[in-house]
Amino acid sequence: MKLATLRTAGGSTTAALVTGAGSYLTLPALDVGALLAQPQWRLVVEKAAEAAADKDQASTEINLIAAADADLAPLLPRAGKVICCGLNYGDHIQEMGRELPEYPTLFAKYADTLLGANDAVEVHGSGRVDWEAELAVVVGSELFRADEDQAREAIGGYTVANDVSMRDWQSRTLQWFQGKAWDATTPVGPVMVTADEAGEEFEVRGYVNGELVQHGNTSTLVFGPAQLLSYISQFTVLRPGDLVLTGTPGGVGMGMTPPRYLEDGDVLTTEIDGIGRLENQFRIHAHAEATV
Repeated sequence: MKLATLRTAGGSTTAALVTGAGSYLTLPALDVGALLAQPQWRLVVEKAAEAAADKDQASTEINLIAAADADLAPLLPRAGKVICCGLNYGDHIQEMGRELPEYPTLFAKYADTLLGANDAVEVHGSGRVDWEAELAVVVGSELFRADEDQAREAIGGYTVANDVSMRDWQSRTLQWFQGKAWDATTPVGPVMVTADEAGEEFEVRGYVNGELVQHGNTSTLVFGPAQLLSYISQFTVLRPGDLVLTGTPGGVGMGMTPPRYLEDGDVLTTEIDGIGRLENQFRIHAHAEATV
């Protein structure tokens, strides 16, 4: 099944099921993360779908929203943990001039960094805004000190993300955090495809103004989704609705000669076959150096 989080007319959000008939069926949860936190969430979805299919069901109890009218919110707007893996594709590691890592290179974001599949991205204070198309994993059940088999079973599903990075800030120190955790700069969505319906390999592509700049297959990840979840769970508990970004393939702007960065008005598209696509326009304001 495919699940999404929609903005409602009142300004709140609601979880929704993609019906396959060009519409979204709203569900009794604030968002996809809140839905996954319900122990019987699959049963909740199944009952809602059955009720929608029942012609005798009172129409006032069913809320179907046409896809054209849907306002897609960040998939997991209240994610407790957003953990990212850098340098996880062989070609990207090479373009950044590094060796294959023995352990995953991890950093964190906050839920504040996330935005919707079609939202505009506002950037203030950075002149080197870069793209990083990624497969993201949604945690479906609690994990702590898990092995890879347990981690694989705990994957709720997969979604699309772009780890937009402010390279000028990132390169100020050896720690990446300050270039990665900017509010409302990480688009995620448009849907989560549940693990039982997703494949094991994904084609990840990124475009700038329609030009293909990134293309990779997750079969070349150094650390796959289950490995990452297992490794992370050794030091912190993962809960339903947490998000793990798995890294980006080669083709980032920083690795080009000369380096290339997003400009005001550019449209960044991120897509993964079988999941969907993000399309985000950038509004980049004049760069101003921060004083310390």
